[in-house]
Amino acid sequence: MDGYRRIVAQAEAPLLTFPDADSDGIALDEHVSCGTIHKVDEGGHVVSRSFLCSLFYRWGRRILTNRDHQINDDIRAREVRLIGADGEQVGIVSLREALQMATEAQLDLVNIAPTAKPPVCRMMDYGKFRYEQQKKEKENRKNQKIVEVKEVRFSARIDDHDFQTKLRSVIKFLNEEDKVKCTIKFRGREIMHAIVGQRVLERVAADTDDIAIVERKPKLEGRSMIMILAPKG
Repeated sequence: MDGYRRIVAQAEAPLLTFPDADSDGIALDEHVSCGTIHKVDEGGHVVSRSFLCSLFYRWGRRILTNRDHQINDDIRAREVRLIGADGEQVGIVSLREALQMATEAQLDLVNIAPTAKPPVCRMMDYGKFRYEQQKKEKENRKNQKIVEVKEVRFSARIDDHDFQTKLRSVIKFLNEEDKVKCTIKFRGREIMHAIVGQRVLERVAADTDDIAIVERKPKLEGRSMIMILAPKG
């Protein structure tokens, strides 16, 4: 790579100038693989495209190795079971032959089953694979329901009207698929009659039996009694 100053990739986008070979800032190979790639020396002479593509993809392999998979020059095996880009079974070939086939196809060689004997490798566009994988993970996180724990506080001496009001809040949270922490805090001598508070919480559990399960039965913690309900299903 000595004696050359820059790499220029010409595709549908405007010309892109990349840093020197020992820089970490070069773009991934799929960004330029569809276009015509030229390497320009200090005198302005262009190296042939076929030579550059081979050089570029070897370079590209090395900058893509710090990933979740062993790829290209990171693979350490004498032979591998090779799967083609379209899923076809190529068979057992030497690692050198597999790397050569991947280079000629302008793809990466990815070790998808490193513990197999021999390891199973597949030819693919690893940059595109990682992009699709990250896109799928992002979509899964977006659709994932985050379960919250809402708290509703009762009292040991609660009257029926207040009980019904708080019960409606419990039902609302359960219908929103959130868990509900029902709490009773005992004041003064009320702690001597904790059974009264326990009956209040048991009544809540009974009145929500059709939509909730008792994930944690009423339990005294200090001067508070706590019960946790979770939505069914």
